[in-house]
Amino acid sequence: MSDSQTYELSYSQLPATSYADWDRTDTWFNSFLVPADPVLDAGVANATKNGLLDIAVSASQGKFLYLLAKSLGAKKIVEVGTLGGYSTTWLARALPEGGELLGLELEAKHAKVAGENMVNAGLGSKVKFIVGPALASLKEIPTSTKFDLAFIDADWESIAEYFQEAKRIVKSGGVIIVDNVVQNGEVSNFGEKRAEWAEPEGVRRLVKAIHNDNEVEATVIGTVGSKGYDGFLYAIRK
Repeated sequence: MSDSQTYELSYSQLPATSYADWDRTDTWFNSFLVPADPVLDAGVANATKNGLLDIAVSASQGKFLYLLAKSLGAKKIVEVGTLGGYSTTWLARALPEGGELLGLELEAKHAKVAGENMVNAGLGSKVKFIVGPALASLKEIPTSTKFDLAFIDADWESIAEYFQEAKRIVKSGGVIIVDNVVQNGEVSNFGEKRAEWAEPEGVRRLVKAIHNDNEVEATVIGTVGSKGYDGFLYAIRK
């Protein structure tokens, strides 16, 4: 038996893990790598007080977005779907002086809460919100406006269209991140649906479109943690 066969057999025979394992592991790593942050906590509390759903990225995912933006040296970021501004805070913190983040949000209430959180975080001068359907807002951005990073975390039905517009306004060598593309494994499950909240068709359309798209290179990374089993698509604009 070859080494590759041995490893394949070992992986397939590993005991199944659960949400409790993922959450515990997330919490353990975060205790060392993601320090307690009263500003972020206040933003979450403000979002909860205003009735916003607890569907923002996790702390470790927020830290990843921050590190990604820092490593890119991003000066201009566009975010599709801001909710209460949790991921926005992480991304905006990575911007240098004079950097800009444009947040596109459908719901005026969400944008208001996110705006309050940006001011409280001392980031109000770096972040601008546009309220309305994100696809229409994206289409109004001139092609000449080149962003270093796009983060798409909005309604799943339209992510293929969001991606196409993001690709138009992201510079060559820039990065597009699409969140929630695994959806507890439902995207690759063509049998009976197991997670009623999942909406996999938009992701399937996106991945099929990228398959024949010579303007980007992309991959999908599955993730587990305090937000369950999901993943993100990472694309580089050629």
